[in-house]
Amino acid sequence: MKGRRLLTRRNLLLTGAAAAGGLLLPGWWRRNMPPTYGHILRMGDNLTYAAHRLLLPGQSMAREYNPGDITAFPAIFLDDRFLTDPSHPMRSEAYRRSHATGFADWRLKVEGLVARPKTYSLADLKRFPARTQVTRHTCEEGWSAIGEWTGVQLGRVLEVDAGLLPEARFVTFHCNDNYVDSIDLLDALHPQTLLAYGMNGGDLSVPHGAPVRLRVETQMGYKSMKYIERVVVTSELDDGGKDGNIQNGWSWYAGI
Repeated sequence: MKGRRLLTRRNLLLTGAAAAGGLLLPGWWRRNMPPTYGHILRMGDNLTYAAHRLLLPGQSMAREYNPGDITAFPAIFLDDRFLTDPSHPMRSEAYRRSHATGFADWRLKVEGLVARPKTYSLADLKRFPARTQVTRHTCEEGWSAIGEWTGVQLGRVLEVDAGLLPEARFVTFHCNDNYVDSIDLLDALHPQTLLAYGMNGGDLSVPHGAPVRLRVETQMGYKSMKYIERVVVTSELDDGGKDGNIQNGWSWYAGI
């Protein structure tokens, strides 16, 4: 009984702190807080989100390193069996066929609340001005690595080329390995958020998300999703259903 009382007290404190954090934010941020799904621990996610948005500059840059700081960079969970093993749980026949053409037929769809929905080839993305950055990938499993990433700023694709509509608030990413996740518009338009097609001076490898992956340098590594095939701009948060991270115990916002 005593343990239950302590747990209840801690939960109440957490709920109150999260609510207070939300109330301190300007009205726009309060309206855009991620949902808690009725789970008391999700209030902690909201507290983190509220604190970051309240205390940190909106476009605060993650630290960038020198090329000499690049380290070994493991690729967790996936290797070339993703392509060759028919029983691999993340195998995608569409991805396998695209890989066989050197990704010549790969396409990225950008749709939703944009003025000009578009489909981009890898060559199309490479025609945009490129950004290269050397940053730290901080994994939720406790390991970190520094790598060099080259790609196009997501904000340039969304805001300049596709044209965001006024009601746009979130950006959802659908991937060939069936993962779905999203970020808010502030992170999507961050200058270091990339659709990356290059790593350490070469093309992305399959284990690292070829041909294009997301880089969100202001959040934990699992938000930098691999094998992106579709980008959808929405006015409300899409939790991804059974393929979304939040139902599987992950925080929606993992700012660092």
